[in-house]
Amino acid sequence: MIKKLFRVLLVIVPVLQCAEGVAQVMPPFVNPQCEQWADSMMKTLSPDERIGQLFMVAAYSDTASIHKDDSAKLTKLIQEQKIGGLIFFKGTPTRQAQLCNYYQSISSIPMLIGMDAEWGLAMRLDSVPRFPFQMALGAMQDDSLIFKMGVEIAKECKRLGMQVDFAPVVDINDNPMNPVIGMRSFGDDKKEVTKMGLAYMYGLQSEDVLACAKHFPGHGDAKTDSHLSLPVIDYPVTRLDTFELYPFQTVFNKGMGSTMVAHLYIPSLDSTPHQASTLSTKVIDSLLKKQLNFQGLIFTDALNMKAVAHYYPPGIVDVKALLAGNDVLLFSEDVSKAIEEIKKAIKKKEITQEEIDVHCRKILMTKAWVGLNHYKPVVLKNLTKDLNTPEADYLNRQMAEKSITILSNKKNIIPLQRLDTLRIASLMIGDTAQNIFQSRLGNYASVDNYNMPIHSSDSVMEVIYQKLGKYNLIIIGVNHTNIHPQDTFGITKVAIKMIDTLEKRTSVVLDLFSDPYILDYLPKQTQYASAVIMSYQSTPYLLDYSAQLIFGGIGGKGTLSVSASDAHKRGAGIQTTQTRLEYTVPEELGISSQQLSRIDTIVNYGMTQQAYPGCVVLAAKDGKIFYEKAFGTQNYNDTTKVCLNDVYDLASVTKVAATTLAVMKLTEENKIVLDNTLPSILSAAKKSNKKKILIKDMMLHQAGLEPDIFFYKNTMDGNTYRKGVYSSDSSASYPYPVAKRLYLRKDYKDTILNAILKSPVDKKPVYKYSDLGFILLGFAISNITNTPLNSYVQNNFYTPMGLTTMGYLPLKKMPVSKIIPTEYDTVFRKQLLHGYVHDPSAAMLGGVSGNAGLFSDASDVTALMQMLLQNGSYGGQQYLDSATVKEFASCLDCNSNRRGLGFDKPETDIAKQSPACKSASSESYGHSGFTGTYVWVDPKYGIVYVFLSNRVASGSADNKLAKLNIRTDIQQVIYNAIGVK
Repeated sequence: MIKKLFRVLLVIVPVLQCAEGVAQVMPPFVNPQCEQWADSMMKTLSPDERIGQLFMVAAYSDTASIHKDDSAKLTKLIQEQKIGGLIFFKGTPTRQAQLCNYYQSISSIPMLIGMDAEWGLAMRLDSVPRFPFQMALGAMQDDSLIFKMGVEIAKECKRLGMQVDFAPVVDINDNPMNPVIGMRSFGDDKKEVTKMGLAYMYGLQSEDVLACAKHFPGHGDAKTDSHLSLPVIDYPVTRLDTFELYPFQTVFNKGMGSTMVAHLYIPSLDSTPHQASTLSTKVIDSLLKKQLNFQGLIFTDALNMKAVAHYYPPGIVDVKALLAGNDVLLFSEDVSKAIEEIKKAIKKKEITQEEIDVHCRKILMTKAWVGLNHYKPVVLKNLTKDLNTPEADYLNRQMAEKSITILSNKKNIIPLQRLDTLRIASLMIGDTAQNIFQSRLGNYASVDNYNMPIHSSDSVMEVIYQKLGKYNLIIIGVNHTNIHPQDTFGITKVAIKMIDTLEKRTSVVLDLFSDPYILDYLPKQTQYASAVIMSYQSTPYLLDYSAQLIFGGIGGKGTLSVSASDAHKRGAGIQTTQTRLEYTVPEELGISSQQLSRIDTIVNYGMTQQAYPGCVVLAAKDGKIFYEKAFGTQNYNDTTKVCLNDVYDLASVTKVAATTLAVMKLTEENKIVLDNTLPSILSAAKKSNKKKILIKDMMLHQAGLEPDIFFYKNTMDGNTYRKGVYSSDSSASYPYPVAKRLYLRKDYKDTILNAILKSPVDKKPVYKYSDLGFILLGFAISNITNTPLNSYVQNNFYTPMGLTTMGYLPLKKMPVSKIIPTEYDTVFRKQLLHGYVHDPSAAMLGGVSGNAGLFSDASDVTALMQMLLQNGSYGGQQYLDSATVKEFASCLDCNSNRRGLGFDKPETDIAKQSPACKSASSESYGHSGFTGTYVWVDPKYGIVYVFLSNRVASGSADNKLAKLNIRTDIQQVIYNAIGVK
């Protein structure tokens, strides 16, 4: 009941409220139930055992420490000295859980298990979620995420059998040269630090994990590291009372369960020479307990740190800490010696057994509150999986997105626009190989990547500098710096020189994955850069989202939480908006990742039925890619796994992703009038039986044209190519690549056009799908624009949009290894088609046709469809008018023909099979391709769905992909996941 009441209080007390003068909230363990259990346990403990409860000893789960027989030493301490708790350091979660279970099993009273988990368990363990440093969190304008982080960390602690997180740090870091706090602080503003510390505390304690405010009475202005020496804080009481103590007083009043006392020498509080605050009665008993009325658990900082260990030997330092008023003696160097000295102090009446009992009882009350009165061992099954939840992943993404800070943005260069005018390179200073940041940049544009170790020589710098000469925009990331101001945060003179040199020559976006105080060492570099971004840390999430920010996948939201330099003060931060697709996770849209596991099941079933050897599935909603996954292999007889950026032959998706786009643009320019006849755009049709065909009817597939013509048959005698039609080498006379070492005669394009113009036309045209109309449109577009179709769409859409993989003739711009093979053509080309268009008609047109020929990866197709979903706008540019998009994506006569202009639409006749799933709205549109591709856009729900496969890999005859409804079944899962049935 008490715990439930505490949770209710957390809900009704606003996280952001730091009001003063309200009634003090007691620590959560101060309640009758906890007192009752503590009293019952006290009766079972001898005086010596009560002393043992005051110790919390270091434990390790890394292999090296285990091999040192640390486990045996701890076993002896637990069994003989009856210690009250353990603080775990480096190791792995599974080994720690195993050790924790063992140690608890040999302890007469369950032990408190704690950890410094300021940024999550990853502060000490591998294979667990790592959250940002508190200073990065301080850049966010959303404290609710810090609360959620506290909740998530608490859940992870409990799953691993821990009850105490030595967090949050509520020190105000107002000294840029602070060697020990720095990035561990929320910032240099006392009220901001306080409200964020409260949010963290509420999150932890809402899940019954004890929070610990540290480092009392304030470590933020220390000039030395207390691990190495005793720092001096030489401020008057008036300053301490209004500044350093402000966060502590506030969080104490709001129910903070514990605090950790720092090793500091503060003469204004206790002028005893070399007297660390941890060992000072004036600091702990007088100030902390009496003046501030703190009734929570009081931990010493580690007693092996030089700030105290230099002045007092083991045992003596423990006694002094106890005499000062601490409850828990943390990281004692010699527990046996300490207990011996404490017993001596009792005999000398320096401390009474009654005082020992008060400390012990408070510890036992804490144990009751955290659930150790009903102790259960850690369940080892699925431990690592349970610690790495989708919720933690999503939370990390949210915090990365909201913390990254734009500090300068000359001419609004961010988000990048007019990608067709930019020759972009990325230079990662501090990395030797491509990283997540550079990979994500490549999702938005063609970016050449370079890397330079942080400690490079001038000669290495010069080589890289020369290579960068051909670019007009360089994105410089400064990575893998350190958190030590005395070491200039690891930034070297050569690295600074490289930034200087490049900024003098071209536009530079400078992105710092570093402590913000590094800005003070880069005054000229930040002044002359076209844009400066503070990304704080080299974590996968910050690397990813920083790249997205540069291209507009997300907007800039963060502000500096400290005054980092004269030019960059606290609160600085430029806001930008999203202009391109964001890469995220389902949880951002309120979708559980588990809901989408059905997609994996459907895809895998299709592969077992040999409907396709592999595929890529991508789904986006509201401009956010929330599902993106590659499955299977490139071919049935190949072990090469499909990758997300693999390029597929889009087949008839070309009709909407190339030809229809071109017609839309030319319509806006009045170069095509849809109600005009074909000869208005293709003069060769004037004397044909197609002279009265309306352009719009061709796009609606109701012009009465034949479905297709097998042109290649006229070039063969049986299985042999007719002489003079093909050549094994390209030349001016044989320029068109049909397949590898197979080139078509130059004039054969005219033969194909004439064959189409002479083909029959139905007297009473009705809807009948035809490739021929779009082949004719391809000819017409080239005729109108005096530009080949592939060049027209490349120049007007793909290049300016940054679609690096989309285009015709892929072998001209990428290695064959990036392209998925389609079918082994046994009839016409007698080879595996790999990088050459599958459609034979498009092949005979040199790979560039209005009906087929386009290649792309899933990401680029999605971006193109997103542009249509956004009414012709993408990346801050308007490619098509919204009225044009609406006109082409609507059916003109839904009763007789479901299709739009170029686009397919859901079937309106329930008796017929629809190309879309049942939940797709009537506003939706898209297209499928013969090779196993599919794209669909639904404006009503903001959805873009892309499925790319090479289903023809085993032959074209049996279309299992369509028979099994794989694509539309996956589509239905997406609708179900967003709540549309």
